[in-house]
Amino acid sequence: MAFATLRFAGVLPAMPETPPDLLALSFLAPLVLLPAALLAALRPGRRPGMAVRLSEGAALAAFALALAGLVQAALGAAGGIGVGEGALALGLRADLVSTSIAALVGFIGWIVMRYSRTYLDGEAREGLFHALMLTTLAAVLVFVQAGTVPTLILATIAVGAALRQLLLFYPERGEARRAATKFALVWHAGDAMLVLAAGLLVARFGTLDLAALPAAAEAAGLGLAGTLGIAAIIAAAALKTAAFPLHGWLTEVMEAPTPVSALLHAGIINSGGVLLISAAGLVQQSAGAMAALVMIGGFTALFGAAVMLTQSAIKTALAWSTVSQMGFMLLQCGLGLWSLALLHIIAHSLYKAHAFLSSGNAVAEVARIRRPGPVAVPSVAAVLKSFALALAIFVAIAASFTAAFGPKSPQALALGAILIFGVAYLVAQGLADRAPVALTKRTAAAALAAAIGYFSFQAIAQALWGPLLPPAPTPDALEWALLVVAVASFGLVAFAQALFPLWAHHPASAGLRVHLANGLYMNALLDRAIGGLRTTRPL
Repeated sequence: MAFATLRFAGVLPAMPETPPDLLALSFLAPLVLLPAALLAALRPGRRPGMAVRLSEGAALAAFALALAGLVQAALGAAGGIGVGEGALALGLRADLVSTSIAALVGFIGWIVMRYSRTYLDGEAREGLFHALMLTTLAAVLVFVQAGTVPTLILATIAVGAALRQLLLFYPERGEARRAATKFALVWHAGDAMLVLAAGLLVARFGTLDLAALPAAAEAAGLGLAGTLGIAAIIAAAALKTAAFPLHGWLTEVMEAPTPVSALLHAGIINSGGVLLISAAGLVQQSAGAMAALVMIGGFTALFGAAVMLTQSAIKTALAWSTVSQMGFMLLQCGLGLWSLALLHIIAHSLYKAHAFLSSGNAVAEVARIRRPGPVAVPSVAAVLKSFALALAIFVAIAASFTAAFGPKSPQALALGAILIFGVAYLVAQGLADRAPVALTKRTAAAALAAAIGYFSFQAIAQALWGPLLPPAPTPDALEWALLVVAVASFGLVAFAQALFPLWAHHPASAGLRVHLANGLYMNALLDRAIGGLRTTRPL
């Protein structure tokens, strides 16, 4: 990509024996959104006429262009483009990784804009809403295709500024003002970390091209500046994925319209993961950075999942689910499973967009469910059997895939074991003494399907994006220790969850549930630290 960027910028001449790359059509996707955003901004009030239909049409056109860019990248027919030189160079890249994410963003954006047509119909600031949504979507499309660190910085600043205005769509609501203030502080703190990283990296390596940085770091060594630069990237990614303990803003953005929540939870919150994947070759050269991602991501995943189980409001539970999923994605990056992290981003985005946009019907759907009666309560022996059965199935499937496709990395096997622990909870229900035979069969089949699905999707992700991303590193003593701690931690939590029916009525569990429902009060501490409880008007 670096060579193509220089060639398009006019720094290097095109070699006559090599046909020039075509301009990636996905680069045009943000451009088609801006005229529609301008038209909507010129008519910011209620029912702005054709601006609404034009907004949806522009989003569809952006999706089509992003999809065309993905096809070009798959065929090897697209290259990068850039302008400027040195530390201020701006550029976009077109490879299978960036165009896959751009196609995902384009699809989510189109669906959200289509939903917004009816959801926002008749609102007092309907036109302004569409203008802000399209501007945000355009900035995200630039961010995911950025080829240089300055491009990343400019795009993420634009995303934060536009999204803050969307969170303040109902400025008269105090909760909305508090959430927008907290979001802006945390998000732009991440921007500041990126600026710091850019300064350190250019001072050490003399370039901010994302494709050139890994080779430069490998040749010159990280040094103190390079190590601190990577640490700043890790901090930026953690801030932008709402990692513990600065996760509170993500659970408080429900005062914004539902399309904003869908775009945020299905797209924008993945910015930290996209940042890490874009800089994967550089980040992986720091063992300390990878270890930090494992610890931050693993704890955030466990914490978010535990709190999510205590929530009664649908959207709040979905928000805590996002916190947990983003933590798990950081864990995958820390293990060096970059292809799986990218697949996780795509799968989670599609699921979460559907979950938020259909959340209004969830209560009615639940009411229509015919409840079969109380779930069978498993004994300790049944839980132990369920974990043994789930792990046995996992080992058998892992051995089969290893024989067919070659050995798996220890990180991939550890992640698979963590995933199978979640299935073991279901298996425990099927092995309970009073469980019907049909339930036992279904839960055993679920464990088998989960193991086969995990290794199948891992193989697909590796085939698609593996050649463009660094392979998982060979574990050293520190990483082996982190693998053991991660597997043991997730296993213990899953074991406790499976045994929950046995101790749910204990007085101590009631108190624990209250504390978990309040997120162990970390958000209240953040409110006090930044003065969020005293926010009375938009800043």
